[in-house]
Amino acid sequence: MKKGFSVLLVLSLVAGFFVGLAHAANTFDLTIPLPLTGKQAKFGEIMKRSYEMAAEEINAKGGIKGKKIALSFEDSSGKPETARAIVEKLIDVKKQPIIVGEYTSACAKAVAAVAEERKTPYLIVASADDDITTQNYKYVFRQNAVNAHYADALVSFLKDVVKPKTIAILYESSAFGTSGAAAMEQDAQKKLGAKVVLKEKFETGAIDFRPLLGKVREAQPDVVYTVSYANEAQLLMKQAKELRVEAKLYAGGAAGFAIPEFIDGAKDAAEYVVSATLWTPQLKYPGAKEYAERYKTKYGDYPSYHGASAYAALFVVKHALEHAKSWTPDHIRAALKATDIMTSFGPIKFSDKDGYQNQNFMPTLAIQVIHQQFQTIWPEKLSSAHYVYPVPGWRERK
Repeated sequence: MKKGFSVLLVLSLVAGFFVGLAHAANTFDLTIPLPLTGKQAKFGEIMKRSYEMAAEEINAKGGIKGKKIALSFEDSSGKPETARAIVEKLIDVKKQPIIVGEYTSACAKAVAAVAEERKTPYLIVASADDDITTQNYKYVFRQNAVNAHYADALVSFLKDVVKPKTIAILYESSAFGTSGAAAMEQDAQKKLGAKVVLKEKFETGAIDFRPLLGKVREAQPDVVYTVSYANEAQLLMKQAKELRVEAKLYAGGAAGFAIPEFIDGAKDAAEYVVSATLWTPQLKYPGAKEYAERYKTKYGDYPSYHGASAYAALFVVKHALEHAKSWTPDHIRAALKATDIMTSFGPIKFSDKDGYQNQNFMPTLAIQVIHQQFQTIWPEKLSSAHYVYPVPGWRERK
């Protein structure tokens, strides 16, 4: 009996070994680090769903050179040290030849440093701090816009429509918030000719914005521009309404102001808020509408630009792998460098210009909450609805 059991055990182990080899031969394993718990989990959820949708579609059409994408995720909780450890394991132990993902700029900075050190290509999908692609890194590529350009369409809207003379800038103490605030301060002075009458930082995770809004009331700016993640954007607007802090326009620097949860959380305090964004479901990029509708059917609401970028990223990876001479890091890097394609997220081409390396430059948009729905309002040629401006004051609203 013991001998028979030993033989069966050996046979099962051998069979398992060959099944594993067959799986490895027929799949391209891709593990993506994301914040799946913690304060940024909502963004991670949107992106995870979108990666999964893209992988399902690619696999249904035969995969990549006959190999199916075997997708998995590891939770960084939005912590740079955890993101770094995950990616070190992916490169050093699992020998993954390309890294994709993360959300916060702080995590992306940590991952970028590892990828460059290990000479492994890294595709950034949604992290905007300008510094990441100004380090002369050869292996770090970014497909989303940088903070310096996030608000280009919004600034154009402010210049042509709002014409503010004064602006208050509120921002959270993150790499994304800090760089976004600096970009708007520069745009206010150089492009809008507006005076920055208040520039105030608040801590990530803040819940009481009343003291800060008191300073806004004293400064009486034409525009209040805020760069923050999800909860902070909702709370700030709800408290602005409660305190009746007036401004000609409240505007956001994408992120927490450009996801469906902003409207769900801020409710009527979100009405008429304008935000920068990188993508909307109304865009006519090939496959954009189809992706957006499938996402809504599956999850109950349209995705944000974070999801659209994640969805497109797998098609960028697919294109690079199909054009790489081999699936080694250096050959994949060369294929990414040569990438010039149109995706459902927009055009993807990695350029070295204006002090950036391997950076995709793409058009941006402005959206506005109108009747509790995001509408694309700028540029006008891409608008899905006419903007509402002047915006009625808090007391004038029903």
